[in-house]
Amino acid sequence: MNLGLRDPAWLTYAQMFGAARWQCDLRNVVVFTILFLVVAIGVGLLLALLLDRRLIGCGFFRNVFLFPYALSFIVTGVAWRWIFNPEAGVNLLFNAFGINHLLATVGAPPLKPGWITDPSVLLPINDLLGKVFPAANDLAVQIGIPVALIPVVIAASWQLSGFAMAMYIAGLSVVPHELREAARIDGANEWQVYTRVVIPQLKPVTFSLVIILGHISLKIFDLVFAMTGAGPGFATDVPGIFVFEQTFKAIRYNTGAAASIVMLVLVAIVIIPYLWRTLGRVR
Repeated sequence: MNLGLRDPAWLTYAQMFGAARWQCDLRNVVVFTILFLVVAIGVGLLLALLLDRRLIGCGFFRNVFLFPYALSFIVTGVAWRWIFNPEAGVNLLFNAFGINHLLATVGAPPLKPGWITDPSVLLPINDLLGKVFPAANDLAVQIGIPVALIPVVIAASWQLSGFAMAMYIAGLSVVPHELREAARIDGANEWQVYTRVVIPQLKPVTFSLVIILGHISLKIFDLVFAMTGAGPGFATDVPGIFVFEQTFKAIRYNTGAAASIVMLVLVAIVIIPYLWRTLGRVR
């Protein structure tokens, strides 16, 4: 059993950053954060704008859209793991609607996507990145979008887009109604009212959502652990799982502590500018 307690700190970090798995973790958490923020905030804004139109049953749908936020990430992970299972879940729809039967009659293979079992990477940019940053040629992983990570993004966005919607609804409630009426009097249509008047007023809400959801995604653990674990070829592995396994399974406390420090720095990069801006306004 090697606790790694006598290794110098710099050697621990050098070995960790040189490991293919840790490079996969950093790639995955960056890709997951970007995709998750885009999808969750985008869907939340769309839902808020639809509910802002005061459609029939908007109160009911507001509760429905917000309901996933009340669930734990473990429950969400288990449910979506079943949905994206190659042997069940969504794939059963291909058989239920006769799609696979139709494909079989024309001699085509049935649809049975791997979902969370696909280790491939979409849009690899190693060659392009290596021309700009020569050090990137030494990376042991492909820089791109892991296919198995996409279902995790969908599950996380499904759970937290309702929270983003609630934040935007609160923001829309304080947008002065006079601004909309003035824009309509000036000849703006509804699309222009929302894109040029309403949405720009929601920038503080968007900034807050980026901070809140960003720090959640950087330290994500339970959803990924319950849904896919480290995934095929570490396609869905994240720093949180790496810390857990290095500390409690591999009993390498030095590596687990080093990875925890890196996670702390990543979260601090997101949180500190927000605190700096907030405290600056208070003063």
